Amino acid sequence: MSEALYTAVATSTGDGRAGGRAVTDDGILDVTMAIPKSMGGPGGATNPEQLFAAGWASCFHSALKAVAAQQKVRFSDSAVVAEVQIHPTPEGGFTLAAALHVEFGGIDQATADQLVQAAHAVCPYSNATRGNIDVTVDATVA
Repeated sequence: MSEALYTAVATSTGDGRAGGRAVTDDGILDVTMAIPKSMGGPGGATNPEQLFAAGWASCFHSALKAVAAQQKVRFSDSAVVAEVQIHPTPEGGFTLAAALHVEFGGIDQATADQLVQAAHAVCPYSNATRGNIDVTVDATVA
């Protein structure tokens, strides 16, 4: 494997997702965690699935912009909505599933679909999850 371009470092303390705290080594991210109300927790704070969704949406959006620039495709606006779900497994554990919804303005549907597939091929989050969890991607043109 090649040399890392960047290493993110975060530390979880306390009770993890049940009221713990997650902090990055540079202190820029410093969040309290809570189990969502829908999972029987108190809610009121972020959770690992929200953080994963935010990271993937941002990373995928960057990949999308990069492949569009490489292909010299211009569009008027874009947004990436990442939905990350947690599901119980029969063995008593949990797994994730995800959907990435990309919204475009100023391009046709075929071009939007092609850009989304190209971004999905290069995004590090997409590559890390490929074959490990169920993922769907789609594009909507306004």
